[in-house]
Amino acid sequence: MRFHHVAMISSDLNKSAEFYGEVLALELDVRPDLGFSGLFYKLGNGQQLHLMQIDNPYDGYVKPEHGGRDHHIALVTDDLDVVLGRLKERGIDYTKSRSGREALFCRDPDGYAIEILQQP
Repeated sequence: MRFHHVAMISSDLNKSAEFYGEVLALELDVRPDLGFSGLFYKLGNGQQLHLMQIDNPYDGYVKPEHGGRDHHIALVTDDLDVVLGRLKERGIDYTKSRSGREALFCRDPDGYAIEILQQP
């Protein structure tokens, strides 16, 4: 077994595209017609992030303030300061990792927790 993709619900693909495509600088991937709107992003090694614009069965769920205490996906960057600058530029809240690692947590436009780790 190996990891292939993670799928998350998006309420607004334009806002999601700005966050994932511009803030996190992920590259769009080819997406087949699945009968609903969505976006696929490349995560490297054939892995993908799938965004689906469908009804969200989790509306109203109360999320913890710190993303590290919530369901989250973790992405790796070789320059955390660049990502941090883009978050600040757009007024996106974040918290530093409480583990002492070079990492931060933020939330996407739908409230999903995203961890960004710095690794060479």
